[in-house]
This record gives sequence, structure tokens and C-alpha cells, in this order.
Amino acid sequence: MRFELPGCVVCLGETMAVLVPAAPGPVRGVRTWLRAIGGAESNVAVHLARLGVRSRWVGAVGDDAFGGAVLDAVGGAGVDVGGVRVDPDRPTGLYVKEANAAGSPVRYYRRGSAASAMGPEVSAGLVTDDVALVHVTGITAALSDSCLALLRAVLARPRRVPVSFDLNWRPALWRDRDPAVLRELADAADVVLVGSDEAEAVWGTGDPDGLRALLPNPTTLVVKQGARGATVVEGGVSTFQEGLRVEVVEPVGAGDAFAAGYLAAHLAGCAPARRLRAGHLQAAAALLTREDVGEPLPPEVTAPLLDADPATWAAAHLRRRR
Repeated sequence: MRFELPGCVVCLGETMAVLVPAAPGPVRGVRTWLRAIGGAESNVAVHLARLGVRSRWVGAVGDDAFGGAVLDAVGGAGVDVGGVRVDPDRPTGLYVKEANAAGSPVRYYRRGSAASAMGPEVSAGLVTDDVALVHVTGITAALSDSCLALLRAVLARPRRVPVSFDLNWRPALWRDRDPAVLRELADAADVVLVGSDEAEAVWGTGDPDGLRALLPNPTTLVVKQGARGATVVEGGVSTFQEGLRVEVVEPVGAGDAFAAGYLAAHLAGCAPARRLRAGHLQAAAALLTREDVGEPLPPEVTAPLLDADPATWAAAHLRRRR
């Protein structure tokens, strides 16, 4: 799957260093941990780059080894990291996760991180002439008052380019903050992506029609309904596309992958069903790996499925390579 677009997508948010077990088994018995990097917004930027879309990640890291690793990893994936601030005083955020197909518990160490100090001033240089879309998530709103002010500045109207907003509900980040602001932020966006389960937790409904009633202003509402599929609500019309059957290795990162696949097809002007298929295919690539960002599926898999008839799509079953 490749999408050659004239514009660039800017993804704004925090990326952290990640520690994951080097081998499966009880975490208490783990003696070796591997360092990776993770952040919803930079994950989307990396996926976009791998889909042929020019992407830019904007955030902040500490002037430390973890910060250098983040910049090397994201920049090495073909993402423009020239707009990332290196903070001389605050550290790069860190989280530790377990990894298994049933879910991946995570513990965050991000209080006082470099990214939490971002504020509205970051929005000043965010949009340049080559930017086609700005992508943000609800995670940033939970990091600090200044980060919330930054999102409000990015979503303020009038604005030069459209903004996509992925709810990305992280309950651990909202223990001392009011998540009611997430509805305000989502309703100010042009494209909203939300999982039905997280919407149920935050807003009391995961039903596409119910969510459209709660969020009347976005042009496009995308509701991810787990393994069932996903729905686009746009122009008063709802389009559902069932999901792919996938041999799940580890689920973390699939939502970011879906967002990138969907947004790439959206910017390319594809019809709603094709956008959803692009999202499902990119999510499948993430589900088939333990990494937050896996390699895209090969063209010989994606090309036929993008245009497959409903029966062929429904019969597909993607498995990891042995």
C-alpha cells in the first residue's frame, strides 16, 4: 500500500523510551529488558512514512540518552524530526510494558517530562505551506495544563489546515484531571477517530449514531469497533467495513496503525470503505508483530485486498510468517 500525496502530515505529541521484556514469561522473573521507543503520534508518523506519505513529528525530548534514541529511531524511519525540542533540563519520558496477545500492561514514568512542558507556543510554527493535515491525540491533553492549552491552540478556528483527533483514552493519565475536556477537543476537530470501547468508557456510548449526536461538528467520524470492523459517519451517511481476521501476536499499536492507514487514504481522496480497508490492513501489520510499529504488509497482500469483493475480504486470514 503506497499513497503518494503532495502534502505533509504533522503529528504532535510525546514519544518516550520503552522497556520491554527480552523474552516471554513472568515479569518478576525477567532479567533482561530491551529498549524501544513508543508514542501514539510518532507511531502514526512512522506508519505514514512507510506508506509513502511525508510526515513530521513535533514534540520534546530530554537532552539524554533516551531522547537521542527517540530521535534516532523516529528520524531513522523516514520521519522529519527537525521540529522536536531537546530540553536541557527535563528528562525524556519512559514507560515499561509487558507483551502478550491478551493485552500489554504498561507503567508510565512521564511526570515532569520534557514533553509535558510543551505549551501553546509550539503551535506557532506547526503549520507551513507544505502541511496537509495536523494529527493530535487526547493523550497530550492529559500531560499538563500547558499541553492542554497547546491542543486548544491547534484546534482553534479559523485554521489553515484540517486537524485529526484520535481519542486514545489512557485512564491512568486522567486520575487527577477532568476528562470532560476530551469532548470539547474532539468536537473541534475535522476528523475524529475513536474506539467504541473507549468512547463507551469516556462518553457513555460507543454507538456511531450516538457519538455523532455527541460530536456534531467534525466533518468525519471514524468509530473503530474492535475485531468487528469500523464505521465512517460522514455527510449524514454511515459506512461500515468489517475487520480482517488476524493472528494477533500483540495488540498495542494497532490503533495508531489503523489511524495512519485511514488518514493516508482519506488524504488521497478515497471512498469511505476503501479508507477503512486501508486502516484495517495497516492495523493488521501491527497486530502481527510485538513492535508498536511493524513493517507494512507486502503489496502482493494489500493490493488484492483493497479492491477485493466482500466475500474475498471476509475469507482472508492473515498470519505471521513462520
